[in-house]
Amino acid sequence: MSTQTPDQESEIEAPEDSQAAEQDTTQQTNEEQIDLPDSEDAPEEGSESDQALDVALEQAQNAKDDLLRVQAEMQNLRRRTEQDIEKAHKYGQDKLCIELLAVMDNLERAQEAAINSEDEAIKAIREGVDLTVKGFADCFKKFNIETVDPLGEPFDPQLHQAMSMQENTESEPNTVIAVMQKGYTLHGRVLRPAMVMVSK
Repeated sequence: MSTQTPDQESEIEAPEDSQAAEQDTTQQTNEEQIDLPDSEDAPEEGSESDQALDVALEQAQNAKDDLLRVQAEMQNLRRRTEQDIEKAHKYGQDKLCIELLAVMDNLERAQEAAINSEDEAIKAIREGVDLTVKGFADCFKKFNIETVDPLGEPFDPQLHQAMSMQENTESEPNTVIAVMQKGYTLHGRVLRPAMVMVSK
């Protein structure tokens, strides 16, 4: 049987309580030490996330710029293609038209040669030539081929080709006083300039 007094028992139990308190303090210190590295790593992870976000935003902006550039290039290409097609429709037959002008010139010469003839056979031929010239003129009008016959008009180097210059008191200087050969335009573009004589 123990002979220790209650005071002695409390003295014996006290060291055990102090050891337990020291162990709790040591455990808390260890937990704090373990948590410290996590708190230090947090800003680094955040900064890496921000950098990744900035890179992604920059890549997205670059992709958007590239898309807008490609769209603009496609619009320009479409516009140029439409213009080329329109020009091809308008001026695709200019070589054929130029060849037809020579036929028209010959028919008009035949008209002039037969205009004063009294021969019935020649008159009949002239009527046929007149109908053919009229048919050509209607065809030219249908395809926007216009005649350039600038008699009495100011000389225009874009539409006229001066073959010679003569003194003429009845006309102002730089005026067309004679047309040796008519000119023609196709949709406003010169197929053949008019050959003219100009006053000095």
